[in-house]
Amino acid sequence: MLRSLLGVGGNGNRADPFAADSVRTLEALDRFIAMAWKHAGRSASPGVRKASFRKYALWAQGLKRSYVELEESRFAAEYFASRLSAGKHVHELSPEERLDYDRYIYFDKNAYIRVFAILDKLGSLMNEMLCLRTERVKARFSYFTVLRNMRNNRLHPELTWRLGEVKDRHRDAMDRLRTRRNMEIHYMNAELYDDVRYLTLREKEPLENLEANIADLHEGFAMVSHSLRHSVSYLTRRMEETWAGKEPGA
Repeated sequence: MLRSLLGVGGNGNRADPFAADSVRTLEALDRFIAMAWKHAGRSASPGVRKASFRKYALWAQGLKRSYVELEESRFAAEYFASRLSAGKHVHELSPEERLDYDRYIYFDKNAYIRVFAILDKLGSLMNEMLCLRTERVKARFSYFTVLRNMRNNRLHPELTWRLGEVKDRHRDAMDRLRTRRNMEIHYMNAELYDDVRYLTLREKEPLENLEANIADLHEGFAMVSHSLRHSVSYLTRRMEETWAGKEPGA
């Protein structure tokens, strides 16, 4: 959607290295959604109400929408960052550059907040479908609380290992994105942080390192993509086992 609005969709002038990964993740989500709706349409499923499968399908549809929005926002943030000159202070930007900077801020912020929102929604889906009872550990839990609960209690070791490997691979970038997210949500607008430093140090400083910020955003997107794909593929397989009348493997 945003690619076509920006005039960069489908013309090959800005190849996206994440395109193939995104397609695989969306296909995994579609398979999960289709299987959940099949279960919802059955007269009965062992131990699970039809309403539960309808809820799982709707949750996954929401995850898919959010994932597409993250993908579009990440792409747009990179696009507008690429139009800015490195080394300038925000007050030195031309009107056109300032507009591009404001657009970069908008899409960058939407993307890194959505990274954690998608992961937490995924954690809620996993917690309910796999009966993890993470709420006993922490009433308001995050995706990372779900992973810790799975690891500490040795639940679903195959999935736990895959998701843990993804988390460890992107740990540093996710820590930086979390800091920016927390600054935005709990303290002040993250983009004002440079201005605060400027007032404190009484000297001009350049724009934040946009290239580094975009690199972190790419890693956050990769973490979401791989975590979604591993999780929904595992959950789809368990639904298939239930469909076949087998006891799902733990």
